[in-house]
Amino acid sequence: MFSSRRDSVRVFYAGNVQGVGFRHAAKTVARGYEVTGTVRNLPDGRVELIAEGSEEELSSFLQAIRDSGLGPCIRHEEIARGAANGRLKGFEIVR
Repeated sequence: MFSSRRDSVRVFYAGNVQGVGFRHAAKTVARGYEVTGTVRNLPDGRVELIAEGSEEELSSFLQAIRDSGLGPCIRHEEIARGAANGRLKGFEIVR
């Protein structure tokens, strides 16, 4: 049965994730998935990614980020899941 329920993830990536094209790569990977969201650098050296989509699309999207060549840059991921609020449009790099 098809579910139209949308979920949300907020992921904090730590490691060598700034200055390596992480945000641009995440945006490129997002084009292959039915997700909306944002990605940005944080002052403490981490990258924050917020995305909305179906549970399956989000899980596949996050795995694709790891598989895209960014995996070796990521030392730690902190993932929080929740319900989507529907306010995100497209997938953007924010500053």
